[in-house]
Amino acid sequence: MLYHRIMNEDQAVSALSALAHTQRLRVFRALVIAGPEGLTPSVLADQLDVARNTLSFHLKELAHAGLVSIEQQGRNLIYRAEYGHMNGLIGYLTEHCCQGGVCEVSESPNCNC
Repeated sequence: MLYHRIMNEDQAVSALSALAHTQRLRVFRALVIAGPEGLTPSVLADQLDVARNTLSFHLKELAHAGLVSIEQQGRNLIYRAEYGHMNGLIGYLTEHCCQGGVCEVSESPNCNC
């Protein structure tokens, strides 16, 4: 699949910038672990032991980068990881690795592509 057609360089930079903060990375990983059901901000704040106003700022940054979606359910907001965008970023980063060959994760510190 050609990921450069799904994600362009500006989108990749935006996503990587959003993830380049410890707390936002933790929030995103928590949402990935939560799965399609997502989490409310209060549950996230409790899980990550972070102030809700700080969490709100980080969620906004992740949403702006397209990594998180927001759905209103009654009085609650549900935040979910955007797996398509996440996979697009991973694909964009690895699309041309190993000169077009199959790359496998290796325990070795040296890449043997």
